Amino acid sequence: MDGINTAVRAGPPVNDLVTRAGNGDKQAWDTLVERYAPLIWSICRRHRLSSADANDVGQRVWLQLVSQLDKIRDPAALPGWLATATQRECGQQTEMAEQELRTGEQHAALHEAFIRLPPGCQRLIAVLMEDPPVPYAQISARLGIPIGSIGPSRRRCLDRLRRDPAIAALLDVGSPPTAAA
Repeated sequence: MDGINTAVRAGPPVNDLVTRAGNGDKQAWDTLVERYAPLIWSICRRHRLSSADANDVGQRVWLQLVSQLDKIRDPAALPGWLATATQRECGQQTEMAEQELRTGEQHAALHEAFIRLPPGCQRLIAVLMEDPPVPYAQISARLGIPIGSIGPSRRRCLDRLRRDPAIAALLDVGSPPTAAA
C-alpha cells in the first residue's frame, strides 16, 4: 500500500492533472486514469461486481468525469468524487443485475406454466401472441374453434396459467402479506 501512496505522491499534483486534462492534454488524462483506476476497481470489487460489470461501471464513471472536468472547483477532491460516482454506479449495476435475475426467473416460471397447459390452450395463447396480431377469423379457421369462443377460451386458459403454482408464486411476491385468521 505504501508503494501506491509513494507513486501517487511522486507523480504530478492532481490539481495540475485535472487542469491539463480539462484543456485536452491526453497524457494528463491517461495519468489520471492510471492513478485512480485502482480506486474505481476496488469499489467495484467491494460491490462484488463481475469483471465485465466493473469495466462497465468504470467506463460510465470516466465518461461522467470527462463531461464534468470543466466544472470541478476543487481538483484535490477528485478521489472523493470518483469514489462517490463509482458507488452510485455500482448500486445501479447491482439493481440492474437483480432486475435481470427477476426477469429470468419470471420467464422460466412462465415457460414452466405454459408447457403444463393443455395443448389447445398452448396453441391458442401462441396464436394470440403472434406479431402482428392475427385476426379472430384466421384464429378460428386455424384452430377450428368458433370466433365467439376465442375470448372465453382465452380467459379460461389465462386463468389456468394464473393458477399454476409457478405463476401464483410470482403473483404473490408483489402482494402484501395477509393476516392469519
